[in-house]
Amino acid sequence: MPFGRLASATTPTAHIGLGLAAVGRPGYINLHRDRDLPEDRSVDALRERTHELLDAAYAQGVRYFDAARSYGRSEEFLGAWLATRPEVRDVVVGSKWGYTYTADWNIDAEAHEVKDHSLATYLRQRAETDALLGDRLDLYQIHSVTVDSPALTDKELHARLAELAADGVSVGLSTSGPAQADAIRAALTVRVDGEPLFRTVQATFNALETSAGPALAAAHEAGLTVIVKEAMANGRLAGTDAPAIVQEIAAEAGLGSDAVALALVLHQPWAGVVFSGAATVTQLAGNLHAPLVGLDEERRSQLDALVEEPEAYWRRRAALPWS
Repeated sequence: MPFGRLASATTPTAHIGLGLAAVGRPGYINLHRDRDLPEDRSVDALRERTHELLDAAYAQGVRYFDAARSYGRSEEFLGAWLATRPEVRDVVVGSKWGYTYTADWNIDAEAHEVKDHSLATYLRQRAETDALLGDRLDLYQIHSVTVDSPALTDKELHARLAELAADGVSVGLSTSGPAQADAIRAALTVRVDGEPLFRTVQATFNALETSAGPALAAAHEAGLTVIVKEAMANGRLAGTDAPAIVQEIAAEAGLGSDAVALALVLHQPWAGVVFSGAATVTQLAGNLHAPLVGLDEERRSQLDALVEEPEAYWRRRAALPWS
């Protein structure tokens, strides 16, 4: 399984992956994108920014890169970067299907993505991903599974995903929403011919939203690789937007709030990979300092006080503007 390479990596940054949600399309819900991206958000400009980030991440030991069909042209940008660097064979490449990008490179689009977990969407998007990433794809995940998703019960879809796994591509899922834990636990019961279907789970976990923690621990115990997204809560835990205690810990460490936010997740014993969602090389460098942050029991207890009710957290996330 490809994640064995990641688990045995010798550099701490190998356990921090780079997610391309913020740079694969002109619009996203992270805070302060007007400061993070160039005024020109053309395809060429964001391709150049993505390749710059990939170069910097690889040079600093990052070995996991994450894209999705709905992240605009992220798969295209990543595939082109890999194609021009044939010597780069030690990275793990993940992508996701289940959302279709519908904004047509327009920041002000009425709908940026449309969710559909049907078999027909899987077959269409699998062909699209294959055309862009080919044999470089290591992991294909169902995007944003909730407990009511048909992807958890569709036996024909499960059979097709099992065929993909038999061809050497690991199968996983990502989750979202206040009931992430329920979706994760339901996914652990999905089997094909008596064998577990899912080998990874990607979920939101951060200082403000910890509700999936026990389910992620159970997934880890069951042998799944746990991947954490949105460790900085779409920018709410970074820079001066971070709560006072996060900024205090960061100041004591001589690092940024982003490093503290990531460090909290890295301290979870079940966390296999934690994403940086950096949009600039400077942000990436700050994120990669996370392993240097020491969080003793007192500091972790202070961070625990930041936790919000899941429903409140996800309502606020849903209200973040695309910009």
